[in-house]
Amino acid sequence: MQAKDIVKIAEDTVMPILESKGFEFVDCEFVKEGPQWYLRVYIDKEGGIGINDCEFVSRALDEKLGDDLTEQPYIMEVSSPGIDRVLKRDKEYVKYKGRDVDVKLFKAIDGVKEFRGKLVGLVDNKIVIEEESGNVLEFDRKDVASTRLAVIF
Repeated sequence: MQAKDIVKIAEDTVMPILESKGFEFVDCEFVKEGPQWYLRVYIDKEGGIGINDCEFVSRALDEKLGDDLTEQPYIMEVSSPGIDRVLKRDKEYVKYKGRDVDVKLFKAIDGVKEFRGKLVGLVDNKIVIEEESGNVLEFDRKDVASTRLAVIF
């Protein structure tokens, strides 16, 4: 079974668990890091996710998935996406409009691969930000390696 199939099964399984608690599904991934496979589920809720929330979802998901998900042994992690969360879904570009974001490109533009600005939104499949100077930048989504909420101290 491919990683995307495992992710789909995990997503379908976790959704009713999250809905029962009023939690938001953020993301899911099945990745190999070194010799170990990880199934990671990221969740959120108004006011933030706590350790007890993660434990509840982890236990419920583990019970429902059982041992039949994949032949490969894996470690399951359930967590908050963090304060520097990666924006992946269209709805996140709406939810976090006006927030400072860091945009990292696959390929540099005039020698620069990283940009920071206020998120204007996702327009015609382009990520649009406004720099502090007022300069508006647009990046084709396919050219963006990641868009993260900026952490400013």
